[in-house]
Amino acid sequence: MAAADPARIAMRCPGRRDVRGFARYDVVLTYGDLDRRSDAIAAGLARCGLRRGMRTVVMVRPGPEFFLLMFALFKAGIVPVLVDPGIDKRALKQCLDEAEAHAFIGIPLAQVARVVLRWARSATLTVTVGARLPWGGPTLEQVERAGTGAPPQLVATEPDEVAAILFTSGSTGVPKGVVYRHRHFVAQIDMLREAFGMQPGGVDLPTFPPFALFDPALGLTSVIPDMDPTRPAQADPRRLLDAIARFGADQLFGSPALIKVLAAHGQPLPTIRRVTSAGAPVPPDTVAAMRALLPPDAQLWTPYGATECLPVAVIESRELAGTRAMTENGFGTCIGHPVAGNVVRLIPVEDAAILDWSDTREVPDGEIGEITVAGPVATDTYFNRPEATRLGKIPELLPDGSTRIVHRMGDLAWRDEEGRLWFCGRKSHRVETPAGPLYTEQVEPVFNQHPEVRRTALVGVGPRGAQTPVLCVELERGVDGVRHWRRIEEELLRLGGRHAGTASVQRFLRHPRFPVDIRHNAKIGRESLAAWAAKRA
Repeated sequence: MAAADPARIAMRCPGRRDVRGFARYDVVLTYGDLDRRSDAIAAGLARCGLRRGMRTVVMVRPGPEFFLLMFALFKAGIVPVLVDPGIDKRALKQCLDEAEAHAFIGIPLAQVARVVLRWARSATLTVTVGARLPWGGPTLEQVERAGTGAPPQLVATEPDEVAAILFTSGSTGVPKGVVYRHRHFVAQIDMLREAFGMQPGGVDLPTFPPFALFDPALGLTSVIPDMDPTRPAQADPRRLLDAIARFGADQLFGSPALIKVLAAHGQPLPTIRRVTSAGAPVPPDTVAAMRALLPPDAQLWTPYGATECLPVAVIESRELAGTRAMTENGFGTCIGHPVAGNVVRLIPVEDAAILDWSDTREVPDGEIGEITVAGPVATDTYFNRPEATRLGKIPELLPDGSTRIVHRMGDLAWRDEEGRLWFCGRKSHRVETPAGPLYTEQVEPVFNQHPEVRRTALVGVGPRGAQTPVLCVELERGVDGVRHWRRIEEELLRLGGRHAGTASVQRFLRHPRFPVDIRHNAKIGRESLAAWAAKRA
């Protein structure tokens, strides 16, 4: 893109705010700037001693420095290590220790935390993005200045060479470091382009920073929103709408929590032609509300996937609308057809490791099983987590004698006659009652239809196989739970009694506010809710 059209804007970043409180977006990077400056940073990092293959923790806020730095690392073959800074501090330290990083690049606050909390003790090289610290090594500005005028820095990385270590959100335990190889990123670009028909020249508002890294590779202009990316549910819709209108954004990426913010605000989005929402299932009412704000020809996609494998399957809102009744009647959430290139198979629900594909089988259509994926975007290992790799990956011998790795998604689904997948919930969240298993995404949508209920979470109390199903309930804001809870509880009981799959749920607990994941503010922290419920049920 830099060679073909160096003056085209690659990225606009918020910068300062004007008197109205809206970002000025006075920080602009063209494709030529992005290419030239990332070359300079890559050359400067080499002068600091960073070499190809070195694992480097990156703790930098989403701004121009973050994106310049990330492309510099990819060009140099240096391996960035990304961990959500908002996770529990003990888990964060464990992740950084597991990464065995050679270098640490971070803002001053991260550098202070590194020293005080003894993060990434293996790192011997440091660079600070911002004001220089006595122990923080050179600043990124100094690094770039040292490499100014450097020739192209793109090294000839191999497809199987490690490109990055991206830690999961940790919604079901301590985050795991997913090993991305360069071939995974290349395949993701191709699959995203084909699945969503992305063409160069569009303007994207990516509200999840890592996805903004895809935009330059797709020939898009990124408008980095003025918001805290770790709190999408608290984003100011007026600031997002200002950016969309000012730059004519025609694409938007956001978690379900972010989409709900815009949908609730209710202002039409006349320039948007494509919305993509991922991170958790999008509630049907949110899809319908957002759909009403878009032009008739706009598309609203809800791709399914995970850090370990993305994208896996996709469905567009028009098709999703036709499945809403089934979702609200306990069949699960339709996540659409697998993306071309993926081999998606469902296997029996099993918690133990599967040492070889020949040790399992595919379940027939209509039967619930665990989703497995083989293909160009399926990652093959977790870094320094051999047990997690053993549990999450299955070697498969192919007819030509080669072996490929099949990734176990840890999610449960069934396949319908049209070949579509219906998501039923996380495997670890299923509730094993004496009468059989219950699945979160088949139970919760039934109860979520209650007008005074914001969301629900199914958890099990007691030993597996003899668990009592308990439904944790968060009421809509403004509902007096103390005064009306008894009535709401009775109404929920009647609502659940209409369906065979929910009739056994007869214990309800009101919770003030559900814990959610730091990354998307969308995944409910069911593990902590289960512990909370066990003390009260």
